Amino acid sequence: MSKYNRPREIIEFCLKPLGISEKTPEYKETYRRLEHVIKTFQMAAAREKQPVTVDFSNMKTITIDERAHGDE
Repeated sequence: MSKYNRPREIIEFCLKPLGISEKTPEYKETYRRLEHVIKTFQMAAAREKQPVTVDFSNMKTITIDERAHGDE
Protein backbone atom coordinates (compact mmCIF):
# COMPACT_ATOMS: atom_id res chain seq x y z
CA MET A 1 0.00 0.00 0.00
CA SER A 2 1.34 3.42 -0.93
CA LYS A 3 0.91 6.45 1.30
CA TYR A 4 0.29 9.81 -0.27
CA ASN A 5 0.49 12.96 1.82
CA ARG A 6 1.30 15.71 -0.66
CA PRO A 7 -1.51 17.20 -2.76
CA ARG A 8 0.32 16.53 -6.03
CA GLU A 9 0.81 12.83 -5.22
CA ILE A 10 -2.84 12.42 -4.23
CA ILE A 11 -4.17 14.21 -7.30
CA GLU A 12 -1.95 12.34 -9.75
CA PHE A 13 -2.94 9.02 -8.14
CA CYS A 14 -6.64 9.88 -8.47
CA LEU A 15 -6.48 11.16 -12.06
CA LYS A 16 -4.17 8.47 -13.46
CA PRO A 17 -6.90 5.86 -14.19
CA LEU A 18 -8.70 8.35 -16.42
CA GLY A 19 -5.80 8.46 -18.88
CA ILE A 20 -6.36 12.15 -19.59
CA SER A 21 -3.47 14.17 -20.98
CA GLU A 22 -2.06 16.57 -18.39
CA LYS A 23 -2.06 19.26 -21.07
CA THR A 24 -5.83 19.40 -21.59
CA PRO A 25 -7.86 22.25 -20.10
CA GLU A 26 -10.12 19.68 -18.41
CA TYR A 27 -7.20 18.02 -16.63
CA LYS A 28 -5.80 21.37 -15.53
CA GLU A 29 -9.16 22.54 -14.16
CA THR A 30 -9.79 19.25 -12.36
CA TYR A 31 -6.28 19.36 -10.92
CA ARG A 32 -6.82 22.95 -9.73
CA ARG A 33 -10.10 22.07 -8.02
CA LEU A 34 -8.72 18.96 -6.35
CA GLU A 35 -5.65 20.85 -5.17
CA HIS A 36 -7.87 23.49 -3.56
CA VAL A 37 -9.99 20.86 -1.79
CA ILE A 38 -7.00 18.89 -0.51
CA LYS A 39 -5.10 21.95 0.72
CA THR A 40 -8.24 23.29 2.45
CA PHE A 41 -8.77 19.90 4.10
CA GLN A 42 -5.13 19.73 5.20
CA MET A 43 -5.29 23.23 6.72
CA ALA A 44 -8.43 22.31 8.65
CA ALA A 45 -6.80 19.11 9.93
CA ALA A 46 -3.68 21.03 10.96
CA ARG A 47 -5.78 23.59 12.82
CA GLU A 48 -7.42 20.78 14.79
CA LYS A 49 -4.02 19.12 15.32
CA GLN A 50 -5.52 15.80 14.29
CA PRO A 51 -3.75 13.58 11.75
CA VAL A 52 -5.96 12.37 8.95
CA THR A 53 -5.26 9.22 7.00
CA VAL A 54 -7.05 8.25 3.80
CA ASP A 55 -6.69 4.64 2.72
CA PHE A 56 -7.08 4.55 -1.07
CA SER A 57 -6.58 0.79 -1.22
CA ASN A 58 -10.16 0.20 -0.08
CA MET A 59 -11.78 2.48 -2.63
CA LYS A 60 -14.04 0.80 -5.13
CA THR A 61 -13.17 1.32 -8.77
CA ILE A 62 -15.73 3.18 -10.83
CA THR A 63 -16.12 3.17 -14.57
CA ILE A 64 -17.01 6.43 -16.22
CA ASP A 65 -19.07 6.03 -19.36
CA GLU A 66 -18.57 9.33 -21.13
CA ARG A 67 -20.87 8.25 -23.94
CA ALA A 68 -23.77 8.04 -21.50
CA HIS A 69 -23.31 11.72 -20.75
CA GLY A 70 -22.64 12.84 -24.31
CA ASP A 71 -18.99 13.62 -23.53
CA GLU A 72 -17.16 11.43 -26.00
